[in-house]
Amino acid sequence: MAAGARAREPRFLELLFARRSVAVALVVFVVVLVACVLADVVAPADPARMSVRARLTPPGEAYRLGADAFGRDVLSRLLHAGRVSLTIGLGVALVSSAIGIAIGLLAGFYRRLDGALSRLIDAMMAFPDILLAIALVSILGGSIVNVVVALSIVYAPRIARIVRASTLVVRELPYVEAARALGSSTRTIMTTHVLRNIVSPIVVQSTFIFAYAMLAEAGLSFLGVGVDPSTPTWGTMIAEGRQYIDQAAFLILFPGIAISVSVLSLQIIGDGLRDAMDPRLAKDL
Repeated sequence: MAAGARAREPRFLELLFARRSVAVALVVFVVVLVACVLADVVAPADPARMSVRARLTPPGEAYRLGADAFGRDVLSRLLHAGRVSLTIGLGVALVSSAIGIAIGLLAGFYRRLDGALSRLIDAMMAFPDILLAIALVSILGGSIVNVVVALSIVYAPRIARIVRASTLVVRELPYVEAARALGSSTRTIMTTHVLRNIVSPIVVQSTFIFAYAMLAEAGLSFLGVGVDPSTPTWGTMIAEGRQYIDQAAFLILFPGIAISVSVLSLQIIGDGLRDAMDPRLAKDL
């Protein structure tokens, strides 16, 4: 088994990096991630330190990416804000996946629950994502935790639908029938024989949700219903800089670029994972 696993690993990596764009996207995202995680070390200044004299200073030697309306270093705030934005995106991907997996497995494995849970999934997906997120955040209140909870509820149906569809197929396969005939418990069959064999589409969709959540957080913050304005995120930076767009467009430009680069990288990585994990697509490469 170990030799077989070692033989398969290069094949997976070969498929994953069959397109050069995937490798480039992975490198870019890792650089952004490491820079944000190490913001306390990498940032050139305290992101909260203000200077009236430096107010709206354009990019230069003193402030590489300029200073905002309070004289705070934009580069330092960009790195610290990225840590929060990435945390929200990762949190939403994990929580929504957990919720979606639970709902999808129950809907796909228990026929009595399928109708009700499927209608719930359809009803939630009928609402535009941003409107449902605004409603939930307005009810829960603006904070990092509440934004993660709200966006997880919004995106969980996407995972649930994929898990349900995959479960309906896998539960009828011979090895699942054999496990049932041997007396395996329903819990064991669901977790060991079903869930382990539908991990690929879950991982791919979670990668996309990571990207969607970062965009959604920026949208919520721009509309004033996201995290607390005192908490720096890329979305709050854009919201703060919009009123100075005529005289200091860089206040919106740099966080906008950070969001675009991160989201695009995640989308490309997700496409690469889909191609590598789907045997049918792999044959076409």
